Amino acid sequence: MTMKKLATLALVAGLSASSAFAGGYTAPVVEPEPVAEPVVVEGGSSSNAAILIPVLLLIGVAVAAAD
Repeated sequence: MTMKKLATLALVAGLSASSAFAGGYTAPVVEPEPVAEPVVVEGGSSSNAAILIPVLLLIGVAVAAAD
């Protein structure tokens, strides 16, 4: 009786192992990670817009003080 159980267990293990490797071994495909291209920062124009507001404020104060 014990021999039948052992033979059945061996048969089940053998059949399940062969079906697990039925497709054969295939090497995993490793895809390279995408590399971000460097960001190019263009130079600003020759005029600086940040200086425009303080200059206009100074002109406004000068005009107001002249009155």
